[in-house]
Amino acid sequence: MYQGPLYIASDHAGYHLKKRLVRYIENELERDIEDMGPITHNPEDDFPDYVIPAAKKAVVKAGRAIMICGSGIGACITANKVNGMYAALGYNIDVAESSIKHNNANGLCLAGRSLSEDHAMAIVKRWLETDKDEFLGGKYERRNEKIKELEK
Repeated sequence: MYQGPLYIASDHAGYHLKKRLVRYIENELERDIEDMGPITHNPEDDFPDYVIPAAKKAVVKAGRAIMICGSGIGACITANKVNGMYAALGYNIDVAESSIKHNNANGLCLAGRSLSEDHAMAIVKRWLETDKDEFLGGKYERRNEKIKELEK
């Protein structure tokens, strides 16, 4: 199980799923997680306002971030604008695992409007169970290096 720094953020559409995931991670997985907001449900909360700080903190602290919006797509696009963030759209359990094994992802983006709480918890559990040392390297490392060239 991943034991490093862990952050979570959402917008208004992912707020309720975020709160459920915080409880799940803290109480059932017995992990610390920092909630980067929002603190209350407000329809005017936009994902960039919370995803960007969560992604930046995960990069700086060499941690991981879970970011949630309505579809997960906006959060994913935004997170990947942060230099050093490699966020994946976690739409199922296998994809969450391969995001680390193939892409060395440090961010997981979820769809607050289309994932059930149970499915989201299963996705997060697998993602946290998959450790960085499971990154397969080889052709995946070669591909990741090509992506990193864009950051220079």
